[in-house]
Amino acid sequence: MPAAPTATITATMTRMGTAMIMVTITIMRIKVMDTRMTTRAAITAMANMPTAITRIKTMPITTMGMAIMPMTPAPMTATPMVITTATAMLMTQETRPPNAGDVPASDGERATLFRLMTWLSPSFPVGSFSYSSGLEWAVEAGDVVDGATLVEWLSAMLSDGSGFCDGVFVAQAYRRTAAGDLAGLAEVAELAAAMVPSRERQLESTAQGRAFVDIALAVWSCDGLADALAAIGAAPAYPVAVGVTCARHGLALPLSVHAFLHALTANWISAAARLVPLGQTASQRALAALEPVVAPTGARAARASLDDLGAATLRADLASMRHEGQYTRLFRS
Repeated sequence: MPAAPTATITATMTRMGTAMIMVTITIMRIKVMDTRMTTRAAITAMANMPTAITRIKTMPITTMGMAIMPMTPAPMTATPMVITTATAMLMTQETRPPNAGDVPASDGERATLFRLMTWLSPSFPVGSFSYSSGLEWAVEAGDVVDGATLVEWLSAMLSDGSGFCDGVFVAQAYRRTAAGDLAGLAEVAELAAAMVPSRERQLESTAQGRAFVDIALAVWSCDGLADALAAIGAAPAYPVAVGVTCARHGLALPLSVHAFLHALTANWISAAARLVPLGQTASQRALAALEPVVAPTGARAARASLDDLGAATLRADLASMRHEGQYTRLFRS
C-alpha cells in the first residue's frame, strides 16, 4: 500500500471586538477518489468530520486568512478520512482587566501630587538646606561616619525621635483644621513649638514654619487658609504649618504625612552628604534603605494622638544642644 499523504489546513476566523479562534487540523492517511483534492473539497471534508481538540493555548493573531498545503497524488481508492490531531487556539483581543498602571489619575490625585511635591521640594524657599538637626555634631563626634551609620542614626530619629513627633503634629494640625477647631489648633501649635530639645532646634522649626506660611499665603492661598494660619501664630512650628495648609487644600492626610517625612529624611541625607561626606550614590542608597522606615512611621503618626508623643533619642537631642558650641559649623542646627 502506498505511503499515506498528509494535508494541513489552517483556518482563522475572527469577529471584531470579541474573540479570535484559529484551528489547525492535520489530516493523515487520506485516500481520495481523484489524483488531487481541491481546496473546496478539502474544506468541505473537514467541516463534515468530528475533531478532537488536544490543546488550547493563547498566542497573538494579527492576520486573517486561510492556507492549504498542496497534496500529493494518491491512488484512486476510497477509504474513510481519519483526523489524527486537531489544535484549537483561542485568542482574545482584550479579555484581561486593565493594568493598574493604565488607570489615569483623577484631578484630585494630580493636584495632591503636584502640591506636595512643590511644597516639600528642596526648591521651596523655607531654608531647609541650612539645618542639619544635630547631624553636624554627630559627624564630628564620630557617631556618623559612613552610609551605614547614617542609616542607623536617621532610622532612630524617624521612628523614635523628632521624625515621628513631627509627623504627629502634621496629622493633629490637619485634623483640627479640617474640623474647624481653631482653638484646638492653637493648642497643637503651642505644644509643637514647645516640644523641642534645644534652642537651635526651635529656631529650625519655627523659621521654616514662618517661611512656609508666608509663601502659602502669597502663592497658594485658598478659602479659610488665612484664618487657620492666623490661629497658629506668627512663628508656628514647621509641621503644624504644613498640616494646616494640606488640610485647607483638601489633600489626603496619609499622603501629606508620608510626603513630609520623606522630605525631612531627604534633607537630613543632603546635610550628611556634605558633612561625612557621602557620594551621590551612597546618599541614594541611604534614602532607599530608609523607605521601609518612613512608610510605617508615617502611617503610625497619622493615626496617633497627642498622648502618643514622645522620643527616645537622647543622643540626637544632645547633638542638637552641643552643636551651638562647635568650633566650626556649616549648618544652623
